[in-house]
Amino acid sequence: MKKGCRSPTMADISNEEGEDPWSPFEDEEEWDLAHWLIKNLGQTWTEEFLKLPITQNRSRLSFHNNCLFLQCVDKLPHGPGWSCKKVTVRGNVEDEKGEMLQEEVELWSRDPVECVKELIGNPAFKEHMAYSPAKAYADRVGQHRVIDEMWTGDWWGEKQNALPEGAMIAPIILSSDKTSLSQFRGDKSAWPVYMSIGNIAKAKRRQASACATILIGYLPASKLDCFTPDARSLAGYRLFHHCMTLLLQPLIGAGNDGVEMVCADSWVRRVYPILAAYVADFLEQCLVSCCKENRCPKCLRKIGQHPLEFEANGLRAVYKPFWADLPHADIFLAFTPDLLHQLHKGVFKDHLVKWCIDIIGEDEMDAHFKAIPNYPGLQHFKKGISSVKQWTGREHKEMQRVFVGLLSGAVPSRVLVVAQSILDFSYYAQLHIQTTESLDALQNALTVFHANKDILKELAVREHFNIPKLHQLSHYVQSITLFGAADGFNTELPERLHIDFAKDSYCASNKRDYKEQMALWLQRQEAPHSNPHDVDADSDTDSESETPHLPAAEPLQPTHVLAKVPAHPHQSVHTIITAHGATEFLPALRSFLLKNLPRNTIVPGLQDRFDLYHQVVIVTPPDLRVSDVPKQRRIRATPEKLLSGRKPGTPAQFDMALIADRPHSSHLHTLEGIFLLSFSAVNFDNSLVAGVRVAQVRTIFTLPRQFGAYPRALAYVEWFTPFQPPDPSSRMRQVSCSTRQLRRNAAVVHVDEIVRPCHLIPRMGQSVDLRLRSGNAYEVVNDFYFNEFIDGEMFCACVIK
Repeated sequence: MKKGCRSPTMADISNEEGEDPWSPFEDEEEWDLAHWLIKNLGQTWTEEFLKLPITQNRSRLSFHNNCLFLQCVDKLPHGPGWSCKKVTVRGNVEDEKGEMLQEEVELWSRDPVECVKELIGNPAFKEHMAYSPAKAYADRVGQHRVIDEMWTGDWWGEKQNALPEGAMIAPIILSSDKTSLSQFRGDKSAWPVYMSIGNIAKAKRRQASACATILIGYLPASKLDCFTPDARSLAGYRLFHHCMTLLLQPLIGAGNDGVEMVCADSWVRRVYPILAAYVADFLEQCLVSCCKENRCPKCLRKIGQHPLEFEANGLRAVYKPFWADLPHADIFLAFTPDLLHQLHKGVFKDHLVKWCIDIIGEDEMDAHFKAIPNYPGLQHFKKGISSVKQWTGREHKEMQRVFVGLLSGAVPSRVLVVAQSILDFSYYAQLHIQTTESLDALQNALTVFHANKDILKELAVREHFNIPKLHQLSHYVQSITLFGAADGFNTELPERLHIDFAKDSYCASNKRDYKEQMALWLQRQEAPHSNPHDVDADSDTDSESETPHLPAAEPLQPTHVLAKVPAHPHQSVHTIITAHGATEFLPALRSFLLKNLPRNTIVPGLQDRFDLYHQVVIVTPPDLRVSDVPKQRRIRATPEKLLSGRKPGTPAQFDMALIADRPHSSHLHTLEGIFLLSFSAVNFDNSLVAGVRVAQVRTIFTLPRQFGAYPRALAYVEWFTPFQPPDPSSRMRQVSCSTRQLRRNAAVVHVDEIVRPCHLIPRMGQSVDLRLRSGNAYEVVNDFYFNEFIDGEMFCACVIK
């Protein structure tokens, strides 16, 4: 690595040459306006805005129409330029003259090496960039390995050892996917190719707005009508590989010899851009690996030399795939887990859900989904799932949150084991941080599935399990060990980028010769982001660290937040008992006062009034295994709101929560400010949430002043029984409504003793009680399953050792 001197930034050059930092605009205000116009308005609306009298008379801009404005934008520095290559495709269909038809298609591309320079030198990524591989462990001995970022996987270290001393690897992450551009009519489509580098932290790569994944080309999406239908598929394979060869040609020399690049920390290094990972759905993987759709792209390791060998190995006759000459690349290892299409949509929705519907019936499955109790943020399928016409990844994930508990008692126990093992696999695969133990558990979940899957054959639900998406799960552990956690390679990001890089850019064109207009539009969208004075001043720091400079965060503690003003002030005890169903409110409050305010002589009665709150929001520190941002969780205690005029009524919401049975650390935000309570923390043991108990929160209130100045908010809760031993099939623990002398076992607790909301699923059995509805489940049913799949944090707390 060259570290003799720091490369000057664009801001340094501008200052040395005496250039106006806001050129070609007059000043900072005009620059900000230009940025806003480019981001929010199209050309027609920009023209109208600039022609407004108030704009012309008061703003006095250096540009007075859209044409002059775009001329200024085109003078700005921008990313790597676009070029167009014409590719002539000769078909096998003859025209009227007996000559073979041919078609000319366009390949729009940018130099991938220049794109790597753009990414690796972007100062915005300085604190999120790594320049060398590393291995992380959870213990000092080095027995419990931790794998999260790409640089903690095995691939990077193995390739680093094969390169000259001082070389730096830029792991190339490619993704491609054809998408439709026409919304209501027409058949226009685009085939974007995206690129990122594994040096950037995956949390930053996942942010579409961070521009850490950039567009490097549009492949031709031709129908190839110059070929007969039987030859069209193979011709499409060959055209794809030919265009990808042209697109990625610069990576061959750069991967062999390295290229000096200015990195985000302003140091110059010799960088070797090497294709490491390819993010694609199953059909795109088959296209890239030149294999047929009935073969596994990752298991395919043999390359034939003659047509018969191609056929025998399940290969398409593509004699020179684009990856053949890419140095240090192994395309079969490069395919990463596709959580969206393989797990959520594939194995879960298309297979597991269908198998269970075949067992219990569509109507009964709908009835089970309708009866699932409400939970903050949980999608309720109030009409069941059979009526859903358009599925997205979000619906698949929402179904997974309740599926195991919903099936308990409705399907044979071995089928429940199959469902639970698939859901375990899904939740383990989604972890942002993997360990030796979690990867063992991931593999074990798949082993449990295969050990019990024959029950589906016995029930005549399946005849075989030769399912490509199911087979691909067997490669997850290897891929994660090589390239890092699977959340860094999900196909959800490329599908989201289609909006910015394909659909929006197409809408900005006149729909004729649109590829050139799309490329120009994207170049103009990038221009404001290339502003040299956007560079953080800290980029001048001479740092020689090879690992990311992640900011040191202060340790967070759970914080309970109440509204500044109570939603229902001065409410009577009668209202609390009737509207909130807090039948034991007065006895519970008396017991609380006796314990916590022993010197109090006032006995609460029907004459007292209390300030009531709709909800408490609990802000918890992030569990880095599933998220890197703090979570805000609501616990509601809202009574039913009747129909009023044109406003519809709303049902009552009294959420379930985990209440600490011993004090714990918390910050309480109230109208009075922040109160720090120094208590011991709640801990989680191997398989069960320890030190907590389930309760339903009926009322959130504060004590009136006649009881003294008591700063802590309170909650009236109704207890459930302690956790019972887990069900052997579903592993779910059971709780029941707790009673004392034939009355609900209730208590008043401090709001800051509420750990988090939880979800209970009623034991419904094979058929759902006709009285059971989502809104009355906690009143109609007595026995419940504690739902450990309600979110990733709960799964980690209950399941992961």
